[in-house]
Amino acid sequence: MATIKKEMRLGDALVSLKTGLNPRDNFQLNTADANNWYITVRELSGVAIDFLPQTDKVNDFALCLINNRSNLEVGDVLFSGTGSIGKTAIIREKPLNWNIKEGVYTLKPKKNILDSYFLLLLLQYYSKTNIFLKLSAGSTVFSVPMQSLANFKINLPDLPTQKSIAKVLSDLDAKIELNNKINRELEAMAKTLYDYWFVQFDFPDANGRPYKSSGGKMVYNAELKREIPEGWEVKKLIEIEYNIITGKTPSTKVLEYFGGDIPFITIDDIRGQLFILHAERTLSILGADSQSTKYLHPGDICVSCIGTIGVIGIVSKLSQTNQQINSIAVKNSYNRYFLLNALKNYFDFNVAAKKGAVLSNMNKAEFSDIPILDSRIDVKEEFNKIVEPLYNKIEINLKQNQHLTALRDWLLPMLMNGQVTVKEAEEKLSMAAEPSVKYGN
Repeated sequence: MATIKKEMRLGDALVSLKTGLNPRDNFQLNTADANNWYITVRELSGVAIDFLPQTDKVNDFALCLINNRSNLEVGDVLFSGTGSIGKTAIIREKPLNWNIKEGVYTLKPKKNILDSYFLLLLLQYYSKTNIFLKLSAGSTVFSVPMQSLANFKINLPDLPTQKSIAKVLSDLDAKIELNNKINRELEAMAKTLYDYWFVQFDFPDANGRPYKSSGGKMVYNAELKREIPEGWEVKKLIEIEYNIITGKTPSTKVLEYFGGDIPFITIDDIRGQLFILHAERTLSILGADSQSTKYLHPGDICVSCIGTIGVIGIVSKLSQTNQQINSIAVKNSYNRYFLLNALKNYFDFNVAAKKGAVLSNMNKAEFSDIPILDSRIDVKEEFNKIVEPLYNKIEINLKQNQHLTALRDWLLPMLMNGQVTVKEAEEKLSMAAEPSVKYGN
């Protein structure tokens, strides 16, 4: 039996449609007492909210001011009405220490006629059809006026049908989020070990005891103005791995250079995926051949060096990058995860680059000269032996998420327009095979 849908204004299915607050004369970002997250379009990841190292913060006074306007509650759906129009998230826990900027809208559904998760899916569905872009206005920054969004006509099935559709896709989202949670924990484990070994210097000595704590010999290093383990030294990045590659964009006037099978990595492709599994743009063999010395191989490390400095990812397949990225072609596998964590540590604590500060440029020479406290090879080899399985699992989880996301993207319109029933979708999910993946150097 066909599902009966009721056409209505989106605003008529909402308790309220509000937005956040921009600083202007109201408050300042990142003050000394700022302990609350300030959420922008960048942090809306589809379902969840990503609290990133570069996410701005506000103090308690500002948080109160913003909430007086936005009135965030559990079950509200967030929607980006400006800039990158159509990004979404759902509030699943009481927002005690964060709020939103102006231009991020909060939609509060009438729960007797509109399920929160179905509202999220509805917004995603219409975004994929670019309908909201047709409602937008503006010369430099496009935006969807709140009144236009409220007047937008939707086709709404009955509440039980909404909840059934929402459950199918929310189960997929839960699997993706679980993998993301596991990955965050695995990365944290690797970082903790790196800090313990290469910052606190308590790597295992010859007898398996913590080196520094057990009285291992330390020597004073004038450059660092501190003691370091005997046999360690400060080196330039290029002295550890000599092959540094700066990307390049082939002429955009030659259409034949693009649209092939070779990923063309930009900073946006690195964000949110430690292992770079895909890129929005691709190069043809012709476009890649025009810069054949720019090839990166699986396991090489990419670092953004123009604009937002210090976004880092690991290449998963033969790729090339644009000129905003400097990369390390890793020749010695024992350096890969040591350098990954050393660079993360450098950009976390480098005053000029932390919090994603927008800088003009870190050129190839400056990137090559980044100082790294380099240990003995045997210590790095032992570190790599421990953390490599953790990173392998992270990549496997990311590839599984890519598979699940593709399935979700296929099911979303099919469920929303009735081409697939909930029962058929559940059967497809039960039969969906997980991809077989294995990381290789």
